Amino acid sequence: MFIVPVSRRAAVRARHFDHLFDNALEQLFAQPAADAAPVRRPAIDVSESDRGYVVTLDVPGVSREDVKVSIDGRSVSIVAEARNAKATDAATDTPEAPKASDRVILRERAVASYARSFTLPSEIDQASSQAKLDNGVLTLTLVKRAPVSTRISVN
Repeated sequence: MFIVPVSRRAAVRARHFDHLFDNALEQLFAQPAADAAPVRRPAIDVSESDRGYVVTLDVPGVSREDVKVSIDGRSVSIVAEARNAKATDAATDTPEAPKASDRVILRERAVASYARSFTLPSEIDQASSQAKLDNGVLTLTLVKRAPVSTRISVN
């Protein structure tokens, strides 16, 4: 029997290697639809106070109408979609917007979808919570639900 010392740094490298390998296999065998946009999982920042939570995440290129936030008890789900340049610029009549008769030579800005779900330690009061989108940064102010105390009468 051999004992091999493993440092914390080696364990972290092994996890990164496993993650890269899993992602490569997933991308290799996944067969997305021809016009399906990849779903991005944005990083979030969560801070807690006595009153609730503040969640911040970046969703560049997304308009307010294209953001959907769902709260169910302790779980929060966010889905957003940024439209491509043709869909947004063609609606405005600016000199930079391509016209319908123009031929597109190169298009690198495509539709981007964002999705993120997470569970918080406390239940959320959906009616008191708020969402704000400013310059591609979505900020959720989630108010904790007040604990319901029930009193049982003793007979």
